[in-house]
Amino acid sequence: MLEDLKVSAATADPPWSAIELPRVKAKRWYAVQCQPHRERTAAAHLSNQDFRVFLPLREKTRRHARRIETVTVPFFPGYLFVQLDLSRDRWRSVNGTLGVVHLVMQGQRPLPAPEGIVEALKENCDAAGVLLWTADLVPGQAVRVLTGPFADLIGELERMTDTGRLRVLLDIMGGRTPVVLAPGTVVAADSLL
Repeated sequence: MLEDLKVSAATADPPWSAIELPRVKAKRWYAVQCQPHRERTAAAHLSNQDFRVFLPLREKTRRHARRIETVTVPFFPGYLFVQLDLSRDRWRSVNGTLGVVHLVMQGQRPLPAPEGIVEALKENCDAAGVLLWTADLVPGQAVRVLTGPFADLIGELERMTDTGRLRVLLDIMGGRTPVVLAPGTVVAADSLL
């Protein structure tokens, strides 16, 4: 019987080679909680450790001391994404990185982001990592302006022009003033952005 095993082992493939195991995608995206306003610091230090990092950004208008400026801020304040292979990468070192609070965990293991979410976010970003998106708006809907000199004003979407821009009626100084804006600069008034 021992001779039969030696012969079959020498001439044939092992019995487990015929079984095809489902391929598990080794690299997944994981959410990392960061210290307040330290997302860029955490992203830079994680990149220095050869981790692949994704920090989605959005444009925001900031008013301070009679100045209006448009800045890029994290789309998810306090969070970024890191791509890890838990079986190969030193994922515990992420928790000790400057600017990082901890990986989002489920029990003793990091919790992966749902498949396709981060990839979809990355596809909708420009080269600088700023998300490009348009809201689904309908005429008559209350909208809030996100950027520019009319930032944070509430108005009513009147119509979409032939060139794809939005005509919005803003409540300015007791009257309704029509303003033409780019589609990405307004959101629904009840939106969390």
